[in-house]
Amino acid sequence: MNLTELHEMADKEIEKQEQFPCRLLCCASTPCMSSGGTEIQKRLRDMIRTKKLNAELQLVSTGCMGPCSRGPLLKVQKKGAKEVIYENVTPELAEKIVEKHVVEKAELKENILPSDMPFFAKQLKIVLSNSGQIDPERLEDAVAHGGYHGLAHALNNMTPEEVCQEIITSGIRGRGGAGFPSGLKWDMVRKEPMGKKYVVANGDEGDPGAYMDRTLMESDPHRVLEGMAIA
Repeated sequence: MNLTELHEMADKEIEKQEQFPCRLLCCASTPCMSSGGTEIQKRLRDMIRTKKLNAELQLVSTGCMGPCSRGPLLKVQKKGAKEVIYENVTPELAEKIVEKHVVEKAELKENILPSDMPFFAKQLKIVLSNSGQIDPERLEDAVAHGGYHGLAHALNNMTPEEVCQEIITSGIRGRGGAGFPSGLKWDMVRKEPMGKKYVVANGDEGDPGAYMDRTLMESDPHRVLEGMAIA
């Protein structure tokens, strides 16, 4: 697949999403699901079906949106309006959100997650930039948010040596405790005069409360798959 084909896929997906006046993004990460997210999605699907809202509302399961202790979280995206995230959502509150935003064309003021929370206000997400924005199980959604463009560029415009040098120059290091330079590791493996080679994604999280790998693999597995493919 080349960049032209990726852009075509992205444009098609964006056009599809823009057909909906309102989009509801439901956090389906482990913390939100364990606090009732499954029932919320079921209630919303039933409501969309019974009220025949399929043309007005798109329901999307996403990865982690950040403040896990305030879940379940539900994000509302409407044309011409700033997106809103609701916290501590219950099935009843989810119905009220749909009634207000979709049926009444208004906004529900209760349980809105503050956008200026000190812990999150100054964060710049890089690895998790698509987390909570895409459906992690849909390739098209990932591509519409820039996924696999790096892979297409590497395959069509770069040599293996140039790819390794790019990673070395970036200064990217492993996410484990040692922080080994990733580009150096890639280049060492590239130079090994052996036959078949394997790339393994280590998602082990033996430390209690460790969420860095789980969150990434739940929320944007395409970032992992693209990196493995480039490697």
